[in-house]
Amino acid sequence: MNKLIIEVRINEYAMRDENPNVPWTPEEIGREARAIQDAGASIVHFHARAADGSPAHGLEDYAAPIRAIRANSDLMINPTLGQITKGGKLERISHIEAFAHDPILKPEIVGLDPGSTNIDIFDQQNRRFVTEGKVYVNAHDTLIAFTERFRALGIKPALACWSIPFLRSAAALMDMELVAEPGYFLFVHGEGGQLGAHPATAEGLRAYTDHLPKNRQSEWAVCCKSGNLFPIALSAIAQGGHIAIGIGDYAYPELGYPTNAQLVREIVNLAKTIGREVATPTEARGILGIRPKS
Repeated sequence: MNKLIIEVRINEYAMRDENPNVPWTPEEIGREARAIQDAGASIVHFHARAADGSPAHGLEDYAAPIRAIRANSDLMINPTLGQITKGGKLERISHIEAFAHDPILKPEIVGLDPGSTNIDIFDQQNRRFVTEGKVYVNAHDTLIAFTERFRALGIKPALACWSIPFLRSAAALMDMELVAEPGYFLFVHGEGGQLGAHPATAEGLRAYTDHLPKNRQSEWAVCCKSGNLFPIALSAIAQGGHIAIGIGDYAYPELGYPTNAQLVREIVNLAKTIGREVATPTEARGILGIRPKS
């Protein structure tokens, strides 16, 4: 069994009203990179944010955090494409294109969601949707265009699957030789009213693992949007999966609103209970078939 890769989803679009430890600025993200690597992480996933926490999409908004991460760590970098906050097909990868030939700014991994889903939050207590029109759209022509460019640029897609149809589309992209083996699948789970993904249960996880492409080499990780990942984390680790966790996805009041580094240490301790070692950034690059840093 491969060593455990821990990816940290450090901020997403989370504000600080629940967990004040969410990093926004490049300086904060750089310090976070050092802390999570020291705790046991090997990949950092971040969203570019303005000083007030709002989404930011200028080239320097992405470049400054990447420079800060490189200066403070050896982590693999996985920047966002912007989900529904950035319009236009190829505009969503404009920052990746701009950085592709810069050895400092080029990311090793880019998250790609191979399907479409509703991402409105349902308020169970009041029996209503908080919003009613948020649809995350990723048409196949968009996915083909993105994966063709990523393949040409030597950047690995992290295939974020919200449901089995996403997984089947990801497998098709591998069959088209647009995504190299091993595929890196992120199994997205949703709680807290996030109905667009599988629930964070044993059944929700098993539905994903049952439908992994049988004829392809792959690695997979689990995350949970708007909810606690720990109910399935130990099972994923025991099955050879990897972990993608962070206070960007969920504030973790159960743990006293921790930092990202504290979450990583909790996952490391879980892995130790079943004797699974944690991968360094260099080892994680090898597991995912990514070239070592020059």
